[in-house]
Amino acid sequence: MKGLAELSEREVLALAIANEEEDSRIYQCFAEELNNDYPHSAAIFTEMAEEERSHRAMLFDLYRQKFGENLPPIRREDVKGFPKRRPFWLTKNLGIDRMRKEATLMEYQAAEFYDKASVRSTDVSVRELLVRLAEIERGHEKRADNLTEEHMAGDAGAEEAATARRAFVLRYVQPGLAGLMDGSVSTLAPIFAAAFATHNNWETFLVGMAASIGAGISMAFAEALSDDGSLTGRGAPWMRGFVTGMMTTIGGIGHTLPYLVPNSWGMTLNGMHFDAFHIATAIAAVIVFIELWAIAYIRAKFMDTPFLQAAFQVVLGGVAVFIVGILIGSA
Repeated sequence: MKGLAELSEREVLALAIANEEEDSRIYQCFAEELNNDYPHSAAIFTEMAEEERSHRAMLFDLYRQKFGENLPPIRREDVKGFPKRRPFWLTKNLGIDRMRKEATLMEYQAAEFYDKASVRSTDVSVRELLVRLAEIERGHEKRADNLTEEHMAGDAGAEEAATARRAFVLRYVQPGLAGLMDGSVSTLAPIFAAAFATHNNWETFLVGMAASIGAGISMAFAEALSDDGSLTGRGAPWMRGFVTGMMTTIGGIGHTLPYLVPNSWGMTLNGMHFDAFHIATAIAAVIVFIELWAIAYIRAKFMDTPFLQAAFQVVLGGVAVFIVGILIGSA
């Protein structure tokens, strides 16, 4: 593997040509990826791809004058320390902001390469072109801002912001909300049934942990296998499954943790004695109330459901399951 200082001017030009061609393809892939949901940003990357192709043409014209038509098969992987590009199978799931940051990094790395290559060049015309390209690449961040202003004028920015919000709701809020509702509500019955049946905090805690983790795993697989996201735009199935499973587990563990109160604890208030079971159950009931109101708030904020309507629906369902658990545990 050669270092940059060991490359001939022919190899440097060939490497620069390959670099510009690869960058143009990456930008074009970004544009295609964004075209359906973010057409204005896609136009930005299309223009950047065209600029990279124009740079390649400039480099190849000079190469043809100096060395002819044939390009040596040198790749960036053959040069020690040369910046590597992320494989497209990794960049395919990048968000729009990450794509822009990736483009900025690519332009910075290209400018650094042209700077170093120009210092080592002994051919005046080659050095002049490399210096010029370095200056162009360093100006691309400003050029990207200009393109953004050009293509995101008027309602375009608002349209893409609305699209981004819809995507966020579909890919994260809905799966997370489904998991939180399932974990907070469905685990109420087994946890409080175990609590009132045993009056033993540790045993109730074990039942709660088993119910929460089991429900999390089940919901994660159910969400991930229900839809691959290709038609619905709901994103990667493994991510939705992870979000759903994690929120399901969190929803169940929230009102399970109070049962870590040791069985030896107790207190007397206004002449009434409360043992560890009553203390843990009271804390768990308060946490359940907070969880249900949090669910109602999320539904009101992201799902356009009136808050009072969401609160009534969620609290009604939660209270029903809560009462069922108590009745079964007390039987």
